[in-house]
Amino acid sequence: MRHIMAITANHIGDTNDDIIVSWSDLYATGIAQIDKQHKELVDLANALYQACLEGNAESAFKEAMSRMVDYVRFHFAEELNILEQINYPRVSEHKKQHDTLVWEILEAVKEYQEGKKYIPNNFVRTLKEWVFGHIAISDQVYAAYVAEQKKKGLLKNI
Repeated sequence: MRHIMAITANHIGDTNDDIIVSWSDLYATGIAQIDKQHKELVDLANALYQACLEGNAESAFKEAMSRMVDYVRFHFAEELNILEQINYPRVSEHKKQHDTLVWEILEAVKEYQEGKKYIPNNFVRTLKEWVFGHIAISDQVYAAYVAEQKKKGLLKNI
């Protein structure tokens, strides 16, 4: 498990023993508040990964997972609020994607509390795939919408 591939926008396939995901400005949405929160999600994913690498993964994982659950809920509420404010036409589809991740997080917590093995390692990989799949693909769809609306002069405070 020590050599999981770290995904970066510039060097897909680089290995780094300390992190599982790396932020790149290529993932930016054009909304400073959201980009800051996405960077925090990357940091939390890396904290979960570190918890899995350490010998005392149980307590570290519980703490990191608790922070992740709280932050994901906060971030999703903020992001959806902004998408509604800018009249993003695919906001309900985006919300469904968020709901799926929240369900997966809560399911992983439940399984972990029930004593299932390998949940931390499996969940960290799932989180990595979701974070970069969602931020790099789904969030880039609304980022394009934001950029287009800004270009038209319709969004000035975002």
